[in-house]
Amino acid sequence: AVSPPLLIPVDIHFPLYKSNCNFKQLIESLKEGFATPSIQVPMRHHHDYPNPPEDKDSTLLLMPAFNPGVDAGVKIVTVSPNNGKYNLPAIQGTYIYLDAHKGNIKAILDAKSLTTKRTASTSALASSFLSREDSSSLLMIGTGALAKNLIHAHTSIRPITKVYVWGRTIEKAQAVCDSLTNESYSCTAITSIEDKISKVDIISCATLSPTPLVFGKWLKEGQHLDLVGAYKKDMREADDDAIIKSSVFLDTYQGGLKESGDIVIPLNNGTLKVEDIKADLFELCNGAKKGRTSEKEITYFKSVGHALEDLVAASYFYNEFISNK
Repeated sequence: AVSPPLLIPVDIHFPLYKSNCNFKQLIESLKEGFATPSIQVPMRHHHDYPNPPEDKDSTLLLMPAFNPGVDAGVKIVTVSPNNGKYNLPAIQGTYIYLDAHKGNIKAILDAKSLTTKRTASTSALASSFLSREDSSSLLMIGTGALAKNLIHAHTSIRPITKVYVWGRTIEKAQAVCDSLTNESYSCTAITSIEDKISKVDIISCATLSPTPLVFGKWLKEGQHLDLVGAYKKDMREADDDAIIKSSVFLDTYQGGLKESGDIVIPLNNGTLKVEDIKADLFELCNGAKKGRTSEKEITYFKSVGHALEDLVAASYFYNEFISNK
């Protein structure tokens, strides 16, 4: 069982709340959210500001979303690059969940936990449209906070019996597997991506790698590729050959075309054209466009995150809290 974000209900004096995250329910909530035209998501605010004690800029990010008359929220994130020397994470944040009618704060959620849960669930939502329904094996590339959540999310919507985990060290990969010993699938740490990648149905990648870890020459017909990391324009997790061999999908055009090297670099070098991109999650969830169209098709999904996902997930966890208190 995976715990959801810490939740502080500010309209009641109550301790921090934890319970299990039902990924199937959260995925369904996200599907409904992407199909709901009333939800409004402005462009996020990005402010770099001086940090004189460190002689290096810090960053403040504000990511709002509104469902008029229902609810609203804003994720507030700070990035302080030198925090390692203070034994603090570089990225810290809070999500403020609001009543959109009366304007009162309903809850405050830990942004890191909220983001990992909604990101993993968004990947699984995309997989429900893009991976083969009989997908039974998953390769997880990366061992960070997202890895375990991505495995839980993907296995909740496909009949996966075998999971493989690769990390920069075999010890980190094994630690992920050790945390999943009581699941319905086997989990095996591996030392080589190349040896296993062509033998699995779904490949999920969540790393900070500046250069590709997934190469098109390794991909086989019918696979689904889920790319979650490489959040900067000069970073990428898959090479141009992977783009050429695949049908490409995004979480949103708004962020997907601008924020990650997995899309920006092939757009800039001519490997990919905007019109080649098949659909985003809005189009898939509202039925405007289709996902996978054949058993042999290789599907390529790039996620950069969206404030709609935060709002929907905050609503889900808040309602879970209210129904269980």
